[in-house]
Amino acid sequence: MRPGQRSLRFTRSLSALVLQSTILLSLCSWGQAVQAENVTVLEGGTAQISCRLQNYDGSIVVIQNPRRQTLFFNGTRALKDDRFQMVLFTPRLVRITLSNVSVSDEGGYFCQLYTDDTHHQVATLSVVVPPEVPSVEVKTEAVEGGEVELTCLSPRSKPPATLRWVRDRREIPGVVSQQENGKTVSVSNTIRLPVERKDNGAALSCEASHPALVGQKRVRHYRLDVHFAPTVRIIPPQGILREGDSLSLTCSVTGNPLPRNIQWSRVNDTLPERAEISGNTLVMSRLSQSHNGTYLCQAHNNYGRAADHYMLLVYENVSVSVTPSSTSSPTPSSPSLEPEPRDPGAVVETHSAVPYAVIGGVLALLVFTIICVLIVTIWCSVRQKGSYLTHEASGLDEHGEVQEAFLNGNDTSQGKKEYLL
Repeated sequence: MRPGQRSLRFTRSLSALVLQSTILLSLCSWGQAVQAENVTVLEGGTAQISCRLQNYDGSIVVIQNPRRQTLFFNGTRALKDDRFQMVLFTPRLVRITLSNVSVSDEGGYFCQLYTDDTHHQVATLSVVVPPEVPSVEVKTEAVEGGEVELTCLSPRSKPPATLRWVRDRREIPGVVSQQENGKTVSVSNTIRLPVERKDNGAALSCEASHPALVGQKRVRHYRLDVHFAPTVRIIPPQGILREGDSLSLTCSVTGNPLPRNIQWSRVNDTLPERAEISGNTLVMSRLSQSHNGTYLCQAHNNYGRAADHYMLLVYENVSVSVTPSSTSSPTPSSPSLEPEPRDPGAVVETHSAVPYAVIGGVLALLVFTIICVLIVTIWCSVRQKGSYLTHEASGLDEHGEVQEAFLNGNDTSQGKKEYLL
């Protein structure tokens, strides 16, 4: 059932109760000279207590509070309480008002008419206490990877208020408990939630509904406060750093609670003399190669520590001069060109273009010479072998005897003679 429907039902029930009480008192006082009406009012409001008279003959009318203390004797005040005021006194109706009503004022107010027979009726005053905006109590601290216990508390209401937890328009089930505090009731709703770093700052709300609020709600908003260890990231500079440049390193730190102290250091060395630390930023001017190294940014809180590093590499600032050749006449419009490279690759290319070209030319010439020598050697060898075979065949034809003697194993002293051309 919706809160508005519950409130309407409560109002109707209350009206029916008042009507039934009036009818009952009328039936009971049939033939009697006084009637009273029950009253329901919000705490802090003003209640009207009425006594209706029948056949009033001028007899004494007395109104008493629940403790049987006389408030008014006829139209005269008897109790010094300025909250009670006599607003109407006629032969048919006597009415008093009670301002700034509290739950201690609840009870039966007596309307008495003193005649030959004493007649009295009781008007019951009921006080409704709507809840205030509920409060949120953190039972356990929210730490990343753990659980948080939250209690929504409405310390005072009558009848008891209804509490519920809501996150992203969805109700979170919890454990509801009530405790009576005199005539009012204390209501609590406790939930337990697992939390991660991403839950930090998540919005929750505790809603209190009550028939006296007529469909409205009292809402307490709460944001999760999740504690977690820090993270550290150094924001590097753009481009290449050369001698004479300035460097600014910013250390971006997150964490809950946020670390207060940021520590800068250089691995295996001290920070340069000209290094300045301003908050989370490390600044170094007029860089040189002596600044090279690995720089650390460290931070910590009660839940852990973290660090990030940056490797600084400063390149030598070198320029290349291009002079005119000796065959060309120098002119004032032909100055030396000193291009500055944009990156280390450009620096290396500028310095090594001439040496690599010379070395490449020498190697090509050397390879070409070796190939030529090999070609000439092979050609001479082939030609020599051909000439040798030709003369050998010719010598055998002209000296058959020698060939025959050689084949027959005769005197080798007269063997073949070779002639090289």
